Amino acid sequence: MSISEQIEEYITKQPEVKAYDMKALHQLILGLIPNCKLWFLDGRNIEHKVVSNPNIGYGFQNIKYADGSSKDFYQIGLSANTSGISLYILGIDDKSFLSTTYASSIGKASVTGYCIKFKKLKDINIDVLAEAIKYGVSNTEMMS
Repeated sequence: MSISEQIEEYITKQPEVKAYDMKALHQLILGLIPNCKLWFLDGRNIEHKVVSNPNIGYGFQNIKYADGSSKDFYQIGLSANTSGISLYILGIDDKSFLSTTYASSIGKASVTGYCIKFKKLKDINIDVLAEAIKYGVSNTEMMS
């Protein structure tokens, strides 16, 4: 199964309202990052044990660690969770930036150092979310 097919299956398996919101977010992100590399992580580790929620990934960055190692990973992640949807903006060094910049204007969402979590898409300001996504991508472009 291709990555696009895995993503489509993952979104389709969500409850109806969440699937609708995730499909809309998927299209939004693809519009903001056209022709980006797509990723799908099923949430299982090497022993096939579930260790996280599945994630859809968008874009590409090479993350460098202090020990000199590196890892290829996505820039933006999208995941369903038990209470709603999580959008991950990875690669931002300043872990207070998202909450300081977007928390007061995004609507009903929890904003942490790299995650914006909300129950329904209608609860948040989509323009602010798009701005945060664009910032995250531009912040990691030099790393790709």
